[in-house]
Amino acid sequence: MALFGNAHTINPATAQQDYDRLLGQGEQVHAAFLLIRDTILFTDRRLILVDKQGITGKKTEYHSVPYRSITHFAVETAGTFDLDAELKIWISGSPTLLQKTFTKGVDIYEVQAILTQFVAR
Repeated sequence: MALFGNAHTINPATAQQDYDRLLGQGEQVHAAFLLIRDTILFTDRRLILVDKQGITGKKTEYHSVPYRSITHFAVETAGTFDLDAELKIWISGSPTLLQKTFTKGVDIYEVQAILTQFVAR
């Protein structure tokens, strides 16, 4: 599941308000990123992938991944000709690789550090 486009950070407090209905009691958003229409939320409990579908984007899938389910992950930095950086996540029991693409607007090392903070607990 690859997403392409200009990614940028979202203020965690704004994401907390915008996605409050998805969050459990006391769950806090620590970081959020917008990729065209889709959003990635890093909470203190899980990774939430918000996938807007269709032409209008009215249909939305919310994919929740508990950090304990992530078996490993990798980041691929942007190169000279390939300007996109990638985050790849492997989930226990799933044959499908989660892959998210970020452009220059996001520091992929920051994304890796955030994910490391929660997965390595």
